[in-house]
Amino acid sequence: MAVRDNCKKPFGITPAAMTIWDSCGEYDAAKEEKYLTWLLDNGAHSISFCGSTGENKAMNAEQHKQIIDHVTSFIGGEVPLICGTGFYNTKDTIAMSKYADEHGVDGVMCILPYYFTPYNEAVMRHYREISKNISCRLMVYNNPHFTGVELSPQEVKQLVDEGAVQDIKAAHGDPNRVHELKYHCGDKLQVMYGHDYAAPEGILAGADGWLSGFPAVLPKQCRAIWDAASEKDVDGAFKAQANIQDYIDYFFHDKVNGYPHWLEICHYTLVAQGVDAGIARLPLAELSDEHKKKVEKLLAEMD
Repeated sequence: MAVRDNCKKPFGITPAAMTIWDSCGEYDAAKEEKYLTWLLDNGAHSISFCGSTGENKAMNAEQHKQIIDHVTSFIGGEVPLICGTGFYNTKDTIAMSKYADEHGVDGVMCILPYYFTPYNEAVMRHYREISKNISCRLMVYNNPHFTGVELSPQEVKQLVDEGAVQDIKAAHGDPNRVHELKYHCGDKLQVMYGHDYAAPEGILAGADGWLSGFPAVLPKQCRAIWDAASEKDVDGAFKAQANIQDYIDYFFHDKVNGYPHWLEICHYTLVAQGVDAGIARLPLAELSDEHKKKVEKLLAEMD
């Protein structure tokens, strides 16, 4: 199916927006609106929601649709809007993608089929079938960390040349993924750097945007990295990166037996900045006082 003419391309700082839950673990629409407004006020160019950082695997289909209804009505075409709609099976992915499409998103982001680690031709068939059923943009969420599967640049190019795919979130973290995808696909594919620790390199390699968790919790600081790197100001980009490097080190390495979880850190990073973001859904929980103090100290040391 051809992409609608009014679908905006995702670009620039694209927070993988968090989902705000109330004290009972239900969706808090009022707090979500305040949070989304905060993201836009602090430099977001586009918005992604109901992705991994939005805890899409912690919600059922009706809750997923509730959030789609609300966010699409609230954003109202203000910026490019991308909705995570991926499930393992193609039928459910198509159904949620069609629902988001009908509610006006500019694109859907579909993670590669996960858990059963299907072979790559099956993954490509998955995207072809989704594409046939929607009129918005289709983003491949190429995340081998979560799925155990990854499409190569050549396989992505095949889908792009067929007209099945327009966007990709390259979530491996290696900036070379961006370099290869832009080299092989050029302007036919919007390539979003999709990790948190090497964004300057990914942007300098030609990424059209940065779609990940850090832009959802540190939008101002991430915008500074984007602005410098997209202007090829290498020294400025690395200076902006250094501003958050201690937070990166903490986020990825300060753990004992996997604790604290990155979603728990993300929620409290917002809370510590005055955003009423609550906590992640069970089985995750609230940060300990020790880790709250670490986050607060790291934020206080940033520009």
